[in-house]
Amino acid sequence: MPQEPTKKQPKNVVTDPNLEEEIRCRAYALYEERGREGGHDLDDWLRAEAELTVMAQKAAA
Repeated sequence: MPQEPTKKQPKNVVTDPNLEEEIRCRAYALYEERGREGGHDLDDWLRAEAELTVMAQKAAA
C-alpha cells in the first residue's frame, strides 16, 4: 500500500497559537501607531510576524 505524502508547512506559517496571538496584538499596535489608517493590515501582520519571529529565535539561541 503506498504511503500518503506528508504535508510540509510553508516556512512562514504560524503554528503556535500563543505566537499567533502575539502577532495579532503587535499588528494591531502598529495599526494604532499609524493613526488607525486602514489598508495596511497585511503589511502590519508581516512586520509583526517578522519582529516576533526574530525575537523568538534570539530567545531560543
